[in-house]
Amino acid sequence: MTDLSAFKAQRQQSWAAGDFAVLGTTTVLTGELLCEAVDVRPGQKVLDVATGSGSTALAAARRGCEVTGIDFVPAVLGSARDRARVERFDIIFLEGDAENIPFPDASFDVVLSAYGAMFAPDQEKTASELLRVCRPGGKIGMAIWTPDSFFGESSRVLARYLPPPPGVKSPLLWGTEARLRELFGDKISSLQITRRSMTFRSRSPRKNVEFTRKYAGPFLEVFQALDPAGQERLTRDLIEVIHRFNRSGDDTMVVDSDYLEVVATKR
Repeated sequence: MTDLSAFKAQRQQSWAAGDFAVLGTTTVLTGELLCEAVDVRPGQKVLDVATGSGSTALAAARRGCEVTGIDFVPAVLGSARDRARVERFDIIFLEGDAENIPFPDASFDVVLSAYGAMFAPDQEKTASELLRVCRPGGKIGMAIWTPDSFFGESSRVLARYLPPPPGVKSPLLWGTEARLRELFGDKISSLQITRRSMTFRSRSPRKNVEFTRKYAGPFLEVFQALDPAGQERLTRDLIEVIHRFNRSGDDTMVVDSDYLEVVATKR
């Protein structure tokens, strides 16, 4: 049986080694669109799960909601608090695990997670917790990378160099309607899924790999596990994926990565 606690501790260290405050700037639009899709209302109590540097929490706060954000990596919450302070929003940011959300049943009108909860290793427990803390009739909004996306292809390259422990399910499983219906089951009354894309831009494919390696903890972890020759092979493999998706038509990088925008209504 896979020791998920050890794997999660390793993931905590991995994400803390990067700088999500910089990385999170690329996902600001996703949080804004997700709040519009969910149609959050002023005064609603909103929880942002795996908030990172707080982009989706801030999007909800801009719409007049009472917002709490949790993340299981304490190191990322400082930048989330800083951003809320600059915008003068009274958002509560707390350490918290998507698999064991530290709030009573039915505490929130809306539960959100953009590219976050999908990475918790126990997918069934995570889905159960998202449902548990949402009130009956409330909504769960998620942004989830699809298996066939640029992010999905890049993740598979990383896994070839540093495979996850046996028994750990791919987070990309979340990115299909069949899996979402399996995870939420009969606890929801409706499921709205919209396929969207997020665009990654960089001065060049190699610059993008350098950026991701520097700021994305899991990417940094894989590179650090390799010798210089292995690092260069990984760089070339990641650049090859970029070239397959790149639509810039010049030396720059403009890559669209598909994701599912999910809105589920709890029974």
